This record gives sequence, structure tokens and C-alpha cells, in this order.
Amino acid sequence: MKITLPLADGTLAPYTLRGPGNFTPAAPGTALNRIAYSAAHVVADARAAIDPWLQCAIDWDATIAYRRRLWSMGLGVAEAMDTAQRGMGLDWPTSLELIRRSLDAAKDHPGAFLASGCGTDHLSPESARGVDDVIRAYEEQMAAIEALGGRLIVMASRALARVATGPADYERVYDRVLSQARQPVILHWLGDMFDPALKGYWGSGDTARAMDTALGVIQAHAAKVDGIKISLLDKDQEIEMRRRLPPGVRMYTGDDFNYAELIAGDGARHSDALLGIFDAIAPAASAALAALTAGDTARFHAILAPTVPLSRHIFQAPTRFYKTGVVFMAWINGHQDHFVMVGGQQSTRSLPHFAEMFRLADAAGLIEKPDLALQRMRTLLALHGVAG
Repeated sequence: MKITLPLADGTLAPYTLRGPGNFTPAAPGTALNRIAYSAAHVVADARAAIDPWLQCAIDWDATIAYRRRLWSMGLGVAEAMDTAQRGMGLDWPTSLELIRRSLDAAKDHPGAFLASGCGTDHLSPESARGVDDVIRAYEEQMAAIEALGGRLIVMASRALARVATGPADYERVYDRVLSQARQPVILHWLGDMFDPALKGYWGSGDTARAMDTALGVIQAHAAKVDGIKISLLDKDQEIEMRRRLPPGVRMYTGDDFNYAELIAGDGARHSDALLGIFDAIAPAASAALAALTAGDTARFHAILAPTVPLSRHIFQAPTRFYKTGVVFMAWINGHQDHFVMVGGQQSTRSLPHFAEMFRLADAAGLIEKPDLALQRMRTLLALHGVAG
């Protein structure tokens, strides 16, 4: 169970694999005391005769199979989000087809949680002339998803960030969107570390002022808001906003650095979860949440603590390239048969980055099939001219 892996300085060092961790995911049908959505990745069709930088081809069978895996562990699926490369290779027509297929598959899993990303990505930011264009774009996607019976995650809009002149424009857009929603939605506040085009969202570069605007929108439409997912990678900001939410409105942590602490809570309040990292650490996340549900907080932290260094590595700057790490984990563990991504995004991280991810995944007990993982890691090394 040994392999030679590159280090950050370019040298090579032997590594001995430890193997799977000592935890078991929650059994199918287990009721957890936290709502936990995994923002799920898509599996590219590596055999499609397309131009990968310009066109999108999905392996639908493998993509839906991965969602079934998440549901079987008691995790929900946040569909067609940034983890699925929404806005980084996954276009709106393909996103809608993905949502349709996932909704159909969810029918086979009673009680499965599924919510779908509703945005404005079919409207290029450069083409948006004003707020009315953004509203129409949201309405178009809302209508399409709701016609399928889908529940909405109202994603942050690059077009809105470009055309808005201040908080009032955000209030106007979200007032229109929320007033029309058929059922309570999840709002989505994605920091600019995930998407630089969203800098100054909610009408201010000052987080406190932006938070005031977002909270004002939520308070004005509390009956239409199930919760808000914030991905600012700042636990103190999340705790502050969580404290100020109206009764019945959930905080869904999107903090891929501090999720364990935020989900556990402070005794008075806790965060539920809508996390990209749960795609990569699904067995550990499920087992930890089952322990928390059983009242074993120590076991919850013992399982999740080793996953945090892995998550911080996957989400290191440039954070928007974290999707590559998520897909790498799925490939290494045998949940897809290739390491090719929509848009050729597998090229966004270096070989030393993958080698360190391999070590950290092993330390977290997340190498599920050691023999297969070693074989695939050696293949990746060979493609880079390194003998493992």
C-alpha cells in the first residue's frame, strides 16, 4: 500500500496508505437532526466529440448515480449549483435537464431532499441593461423549475451584481422574485472568493451593510424564505447573521472551512448545511450527522475534524477551482471512471495539489477502495511524467 508522491517543492517522497476510516454512513431512511444538502458535481461525458472549452456534455447515468449515493446516506442534493460548475461550463439548458432528471430520480427515494439552483446565467452580465432584465431572467428560470415541481435555491446573480447601483436594486429584485415563489426558497449569498463577479453583492463591499440589506429582504418575506446559505468563509459573520434571522428561517452554512463547529452550534442556535465539501466527504458527513442525531457530539467532531484540513486544501485560493478537487475525490474513489471535467476544469490544479489531497483524504479515512485509489493515483502521476 505504498506510493511515491510529489511534494510542494517538487521532490518525491514515499507514502503508505492507511485506508478507510472507522465510521459507517447513516443507513438509508435515517432521520437526521440537521438538514444537510450536498451541492453535487456533474460527471462529464469524456467520450463526447465536442470542444470541451465551448460545449457541455454530461454522463447522465453516472451523474444521477452519484445523487442516489448521496440520498442513500441521508444527505440532500442541492442541484445545479456552483459545485456542478454552474457558470463555469454548465449552461442553463443543461442545468434544467439536470434538474429534471434529478427530480425524476428523487421519486425513488422517499423523503429525499432536493432543491435546485435558480439564477440568471442565461443572461450574460454584459447583456443586462438594467434591473428589469435581471428580474425577467430570474422569472424565466423560476417558471421552468417550478413547472417541473422543483424547489428553488435563488442563486446570486452576476448580472445583478453588475447592474445594481445600490441596496434598493437588490431589494426590488428579491421582492419580485420572492413574492412570486410558489413555496419557500433558499437564498444564496456567495462570496467573491468563490466568484469574483459577485463582489459587492447586496449593494455594498462592506459585509455588515450587505448583511443588513439581506436581512431586510428576509424579514420582509419571511414566509417565503426557508433559509439562506452564506458562503463567506467567515464563521463569525455567519454566527452574527444566524443570530439575527427571523424565527423559522434557517441558516444553511456554506462555510467549507468551519462547517463542523457551525453545524454543531453554540447551544442556542445551529446551522444546517448546504456544502460543496459534503460531495467529497459524504460518508464522513453522513456518519458524523448520525452521531450528532444520536447525541454523541464527541463522535461527531471526531469524525469531521480530520476532514477539515482536506476541505481547506480543496477550497484554497483560487477558491473557485474547488470543483476540481471534488471531482478528483469521486474519481479516486471509483464513483466515475475518468478524471475529465466539463470545460476541461481538471487542469485548474497542480500535481502536487492532487498529491496532498490524496494524503489528506487518506488521513480523514476517505479513501474508500485503497487498491483502486493507488492504481488511479499512479495513472495520474504517469500522465505527469512521474513514476509512483
